[in-house]
Amino acid sequence: MHIESGVSLKPYNTFGLPAVAHTLVRVASDADVRQVVDHPQLGLAPKFILGGGSNIVLTRDMPQVVVKVEVMGRRLVEERPDGWLVEAGAGENWHEFVTWTLANGYPGLENMALIPGTVGAAPVQNIGAYGLELQDRFHSLDAVDLITGRSVTLNASVCKFGYRDSEFKHSLAGRTLITRVRFLLPRPWKPVLGYLELERKVAETGITNPSARQIADWIIAVRRAKLPDPAQIGNAGSFFKNPVVTPEQCRDIIGRDPEIVHYPMPDGSVKLAAGWMIDACGWKGKTVGQAGVYEKQALVLVNRGGAIGSEVMTLARAIQESVYGRFGIRLEPEPVVV
Repeated sequence: MHIESGVSLKPYNTFGLPAVAHTLVRVASDADVRQVVDHPQLGLAPKFILGGGSNIVLTRDMPQVVVKVEVMGRRLVEERPDGWLVEAGAGENWHEFVTWTLANGYPGLENMALIPGTVGAAPVQNIGAYGLELQDRFHSLDAVDLITGRSVTLNASVCKFGYRDSEFKHSLAGRTLITRVRFLLPRPWKPVLGYLELERKVAETGITNPSARQIADWIIAVRRAKLPDPAQIGNAGSFFKNPVVTPEQCRDIIGRDPEIVHYPMPDGSVKLAAGWMIDACGWKGKTVGQAGVYEKQALVLVNRGGAIGSEVMTLARAIQESVYGRFGIRLEPEPVVV
C-alpha cells in the first residue's frame, strides 16, 4: 500500500479532465486492500475505486479516498474440455490481456480488442463490442469487501450484468474492490461475425473463415479508423448507451425517421444507434467550451484541449435534450460522472 496526498488525476483519466485527489492509495494485492480497510483514518472514509480512468467524467476534486488498483498478473488457470480458464489481475491493461490470450492460443476475447481500460473495470461496465459482451466469457472474480476486509469470490449471478451495467455500479459501488477476474474461453472456438462492420471485412477480404487473430486485427483497424486515441485526443469512448426500445416504439420512430439505424435483439426488443441519432440532430463536430463531439463518430465526446468536466456535461445534457426533442428517447451516459 502506498499513500499519496494532493494528487492530480488528470494523467489518470483518459478524458484528461482536471481534478485532485486529496488522498490516493495504490494497492497491488489483497493484503494492500486489507491494510486500507484496517487503517484508522482510511478505513472509515468513503472510497472511490480507480482503474484505467477510461470510463469516468471528473467534474470536481475528489474528497473520497481514491484507491488506484494496480494488481497485476496473467495466467492460464486450467485447460478444460469445454474451454480455457484464464485469469488476470485487475490492474492489467485490458487490450494487452486480450493480446496475451491470443498469443498463447486462447481465443474468445478478440471481439473486445482495443477497448481502453483495465481488466478490473471490465466487469463493472460489462464492456462489449462487435457482438460480444464480457458476460458472455465471464467465469468469476475475486474481490475484497471494503467494509469487512474479507476476500470473496463472485459469480455472474451476484454481479447482475446488464447492458453496460453491473451490480458494481449499484449496491457494490465503493464497497467491493475487484482484484482478479477469470474468463472461460469456450472450445471449440467459434468466430462471432454477426456485426455489420465484420461482415463488410469478410466481403472485402474474401476471408470467410477468419482466425481469432484476424478478427482482432479487423476490429483494431475499425476502432482506430473511427475512434480517437485517448493519448492524442482526450475522450472516454462511447459517451452514450445505445437505447433499447420496444418494437412498437421502433416502428413509431421509423415512421418519422425511416433512415434510423436499428438492430433487432434476441429478446424481441430493438437497439437504436445513439450515434446516428446524435448525428441526425446536427451535433457531429460541434463544441461547447473546450468539449466537443468527435468529427468521425458522433457517439464520442472529446476534450479539444483544456476542457473541464462541467463543459463535458453541459454538452452531454444539450445533446440529450436535442435527441429527446426529436426522437422522444432519453440517452443515458455510459461513463460514471463524479
